[in-house]
Amino acid sequence: MPEACLTFSDLTLGYNCHPAVHHLNGTVRKGALTAVVGANGSGKSTLMKGIVGLLKPISGSCAVAPGTRLAYLPQQSELDRSFPARVVDLVSLGLWPRRGLLGRFRPEDREAVAKALSGVGLEGFDKRPIDTLSGGQLQRALFARVLVQDADLILLDEPFNAIDARTVSDLIALIKRWHGESRTVLVVVHDLDLVREHFPEALLLARQPVAWGEARQVLSPENLLRARRFHEAWDENAPWCEPHTAHAHDHGDANHEDIPTRADQRGAA
Repeated sequence: MPEACLTFSDLTLGYNCHPAVHHLNGTVRKGALTAVVGANGSGKSTLMKGIVGLLKPISGSCAVAPGTRLAYLPQQSELDRSFPARVVDLVSLGLWPRRGLLGRFRPEDREAVAKALSGVGLEGFDKRPIDTLSGGQLQRALFARVLVQDADLILLDEPFNAIDARTVSDLIALIKRWHGESRTVLVVVHDLDLVREHFPEALLLARQPVAWGEARQVLSPENLLRARRFHEAWDENAPWCEPHTAHAHDHGDANHEDIPTRADQRGAA
């Protein structure tokens, strides 16, 4: 049985006791490359924050395998680009988990930062102020910060938004490299064609899990329609979920009568 990197046990996340992700059960195996998809407001970013620990569960739990080093890249909109920092400063932040806030950088640290910048196509950008970067250049710098973290579990929240096609292609190549190194990668993605082409697995959310498994099966027209109906029908004023929705979801089996579990999908393969 594959070793789990993440385990969701009846996980419900939300704000002010209003759930944004409902009763998620299942595991993300070590080395998986998974796209998290769904409409705006479907709970994708909320799930990422719950995994990182920025948001505490309303109920249930999210367990990260012991000893797992984690890197999290939030949406660019959550970053303060006016902060007076250079590219090298931004990338060096990835060394803090190993060096501490007051730790002295070593020659090998400078070498790691330079190698990371070269790896994302930003060689020679180390002294550039971050407020002079384009959206694509900033995203490359943020990926360089993830590179120096050398993490086992990498969470990327909408990394392809508002960047050029060349940068998207280069960053996908880097994500595939991480996957080839058996790192576990979860990526919030809006472009479903990108998911079908590059991601082996997908989790479809509509504030509750709709489907989870092989990406092309998850993104079937039937599942996408079901996700849209779930999302449109959601009552924004509901303080809690209806009791009948609290059943277990086996990898996103939001409608257990007609959505196959991942075990069923493997058996049908």
